[in-house]
Amino acid sequence: MSAGTGRRYPVTMVCAVWCVPRSTVYAQRGQARRPARTPQKRGPRTLVTDAVLLEEIRAVLKASAFHTEGHRKVRVRLRPRGIYVGKNRVLRLMRQHRLLAPYRRRHAHGDRAHAGTIITARPDELWGTDATKFWTQQEGWCWFFGAIDHCSEDIVGWHVAKRGDRWAALEPIRQGVQQTHGGYAPKIALGLGLRMDWGPQYTAHQFLGELRWLGIRPSPSYVGEPECNGIMERWIRTLKEECLYLHDFQTLEEARQVIGEFIETYNREWLIERHGHRTPADVRQALTRKAA
Repeated sequence: MSAGTGRRYPVTMVCAVWCVPRSTVYAQRGQARRPARTPQKRGPRTLVTDAVLLEEIRAVLKASAFHTEGHRKVRVRLRPRGIYVGKNRVLRLMRQHRLLAPYRRRHAHGDRAHAGTIITARPDELWGTDATKFWTQQEGWCWFFGAIDHCSEDIVGWHVAKRGDRWAALEPIRQGVQQTHGGYAPKIALGLGLRMDWGPQYTAHQFLGELRWLGIRPSPSYVGEPECNGIMERWIRTLKEECLYLHDFQTLEEARQVIGEFIETYNREWLIERHGHRTPADVRQALTRKAA
């Protein structure tokens, strides 16, 4: 505003003095006249809103037989419901609403003298076996022994006992051989390897002798490196999180029944990501039919 004349300076003169384009002035005036808009997500509108998708995620988690499935498997379980969404969107909603299962932070370490892989291309080429202890009110500490296939990741045999000796450790191997090879005879399991650690049960003469009788090749892991037996070690963690930590067993017989039901559910319904989110039973059936 001119102090002498009391009239407004023209926009052209003001912009020339301040070295500002007139288009900027007009654009800011237009923005000031328009009502403020809340920012929205870019791109096309999705068919399912976040609120509806969140309810479907909660329903999937509630209907699942497991407690530690992540956003990838939740996304796969949404597909039969007719919901096809990206995994990043499912991860965002589950993280915002604290629906993700807790996990341990990984620590970086270098190559530990085994740069290969323990995953096999066909079933019954390499099994892994290990043991863990659990508590019962009447018998006290008891033992669980199991054996898993390194390809299909199904439990081929398991056993629970009060005393965790070499005979208890042999029971899952016996069950697995009878189930997968159709019998129990000398050299019936030639070509099969067994990955195990250096526990006293697995270094006993009776245990190794029966493996040789069956034709099974012992494949012990490196000392102090559980990664060599990582498939069975990871499944033991799943057993603890999905079964052992969730029950207060009164007797060993009760534990045997509950663990057996969980293993049956695992083989039938657990999703294996590296096999295209198929169950262990489906993977074994498909690969066995393909080999035949």
